[in-house]
Amino acid sequence: MTYCVGMVLEKGLVLMSDTRTNSGVDNISTFRKLFHWSVPGERMIAVMTAGNLATTQAVISQLEERTKAPSERDNALLKGPTMFQVATEIGRLLRTTIESAQAVNGESGKGRFTATMIVAGQIAGMQPRLFMIYPEGNFIEASWDTPFFQIGETKYGRPILIRGYDRGMSFEDAVKLLMVSFDSTLKANLSVGLPLDLLVIAKDGFVASHEHRVTAEDEYFDTISSGWGNALRSAFHSLPSYRFSDDA
Repeated sequence: MTYCVGMVLEKGLVLMSDTRTNSGVDNISTFRKLFHWSVPGERMIAVMTAGNLATTQAVISQLEERTKAPSERDNALLKGPTMFQVATEIGRLLRTTIESAQAVNGESGKGRFTATMIVAGQIAGMQPRLFMIYPEGNFIEASWDTPFFQIGETKYGRPILIRGYDRGMSFEDAVKLLMVSFDSTLKANLSVGLPLDLLVIAKDGFVASHEHRVTAEDEYFDTISSGWGNALRSAFHSLPSYRFSDDA
């Protein structure tokens, strides 16, 4: 399983993903799921992946190959004129990769090679944008009503984001919020695991403003994890107690 979050702020974009993949409790591996490319001063684009590992690796490998292509049509990542067109090309590539894998495997391949992606970035002269791409190749864009996207194991960390998110928050607070969301997910589901990859993209920066891998030895994450647990217990005990009625 996977957990990835992409978040839009007034200051830019924040992305975080786990790295665990598994095919059962006795076959657990670590693979990067957050990738980024940049042309300093012109564009910064990041992709996060969830789903069938063979599918996502095939798509990322093809994107890497296309960054070397001279034409705009074949090199949407580094030469596409808008983020919308970048998302369109990645969606088309995802769909054709899934269709090819399913065609080779016939009936046994149906539903086995699906994947979902989050695409984030900014091109000079335009606003930072965030998209979620579905296996069919279509996508939706983040908005004021939906300012962040999750893919993978979303349900455990979502309540944290809904309660804590503020579009005007600082990057530091956004990272802290994501740390709490990921800690809650890690505690509830063993198929999501460390290390975590973090990427901050400041508006009009066109480079990675901050990039960090959170490991099991990360002191800040450990502080957040233990502090959040203590804060929850304290908040619970501070709530008024339920009382049974006298005639019960």
